Amino acid sequence: MFFKNSKQDLTLLPEWAEQEAVILAWPNADTDWQPWLDEVQVTYLSLITAINDANAIVILLCRQAELGLIKSLIPYSAKVLCITCDYNDTWVRDYAFLTCESAHGNVPVSFRFNGWGQKFDATKDNTINQLVLAQLCQQPMQYTDIVLEGGALEIDQNQHLISTRSCLLNELRNGELTEKEYVDIFAHQLGASITSIFQHGHLEGDDTDGHIDTLVRFTPLHGLVIQGAYNRPSDDHFEGLFKLRMECQQAFPTHDIHELPLPNMYNKDSERLPASYANFLICNKSVLFPIYKQEEDAQALEIIQKAFPNHKVVAINCAPLVQQFGSLHCITMQVPVDTLKSEIIHQGQRGVSEL
Repeated sequence: MFFKNSKQDLTLLPEWAEQEAVILAWPNADTDWQPWLDEVQVTYLSLITAINDANAIVILLCRQAELGLIKSLIPYSAKVLCITCDYNDTWVRDYAFLTCESAHGNVPVSFRFNGWGQKFDATKDNTINQLVLAQLCQQPMQYTDIVLEGGALEIDQNQHLISTRSCLLNELRNGELTEKEYVDIFAHQLGASITSIFQHGHLEGDDTDGHIDTLVRFTPLHGLVIQGAYNRPSDDHFEGLFKLRMECQQAFPTHDIHELPLPNMYNKDSERLPASYANFLICNKSVLFPIYKQEEDAQALEIIQKAFPNHKVVAINCAPLVQQFGSLHCITMQVPVDTLKSEIIHQGQRGVSEL
């Protein structure tokens, strides 16, 4: 469904807005990563290098006991600022603050996180913005009691916001809140002038109820990147993802469509894993792109390079991440320039350090 609204004072910035930092939370043995910890930490190290190469520092949430290990693994010259705190899990996309532009500077906006509709304990994650990240920002953080995850939203430079019905209308997030009420929230708190809520598309094994960042992404060149299943016409996902593409074409008739192939991954318990090539991170002039050591990787890389001809595409092995049913975009949250205090940026640029 598609709605128009008047633009408000705060405007959620698109992901390709220039970034000064990316927030990560270090995986350790006290999280669900324990069975794949070594492989997952290698993925994080590759990601940290790619973020630094894209001219952004890393704000790394970590537990105090992990500082020694982190400093032994990350090159001393890496631009990483470690912030010691406690958290439930590492999916910072869904609990770290969103950044909105305003007449008075960039404003961090914090929504409530309840573990994707009370599926998992998120008590500690829900306090990270208030107890930890707010102190790093130039402007006071704005808080709202609405449950909303960063991975559920995507916006472009025209303030056209997209999301999915399956996620928003989960009653364990915001009760009986309607689509129209969500649209009003997006307009008044995030500056969305148009909102499109897609009815189709979901990846098996996705605990988020169909986050948009696993399905459809904007490009700065009037394009859409869509996770498709055209390469697997007999796959259970084919019909839903085909209908999603049709919805996208209806909502964005003049956009270029870049459709990605679908990998077919299972864990040791024969559960389908929600491996999505759409779960990439735009970081300044780079696109940090998840690959899964699957035969579709090469084709997916070709497609994303065509979608982002002015960006450097950096492949990151995310096969370990998808074992916990998420991927690259899910573990990151970008911070646009002029959001963090200058002393935080300066400290992060001086090599691996701690606050």
